[in-house]
Amino acid sequence: MKADQLLKNYAAGVRDFTGVNLSEANLREANLSGVILDRAILDGANLSHANLAHASLIDTDLNGADLSNANLSGSNLSGAILDGAILDGAAMEGANLNHANLTVAKLIDTNLSDADLHEASLIAANLDGADLSGADLTVADLSQANLTQADLNQTNLNGANLDGANMQGTILDDNV
Repeated sequence: MKADQLLKNYAAGVRDFTGVNLSEANLREANLSGVILDRAILDGANLSHANLAHASLIDTDLNGADLSNANLSGSNLSGAILDGAILDGAAMEGANLNHANLTVAKLIDTNLSDADLHEASLIAANLDGADLSGADLTVADLSQANLTQADLNQTNLNGANLDGANMQGTILDDNV
């Protein structure tokens, strides 16, 4: 399926695009709120500035995708592959990212407040200035991650791996 066909079908009221292949698609600034893209292939896709609020992207391949400044608030990205994805400035508050692969992902100034990152892989991810307040990072792997100036107030870090993480200027509450 091509991006223009997906957008046309979405405008006509279709929301379920499970398993679709949109590798390298240009969906910049697309309004796909509430879309279902479970197990879809969106590797290398341009979704920057897109509205994906409350979307379902379970087990979706977003390897190397550009999601900078996208709205993913309340979206379900459980088990998604976001290896090397660009999520700088994205709104991801309340998103479900449990078991997601965010290895070497760029999440600079990303809002991940109240997000579920339980058992997520954030190895060598760049979370410089990210808002992780209230997030669940239980058993998450943050080894070698850049958490410079990140907000970790009220964040659950039980069992999280922070080996080699850069925590310079990180905002932590007294419970950590």
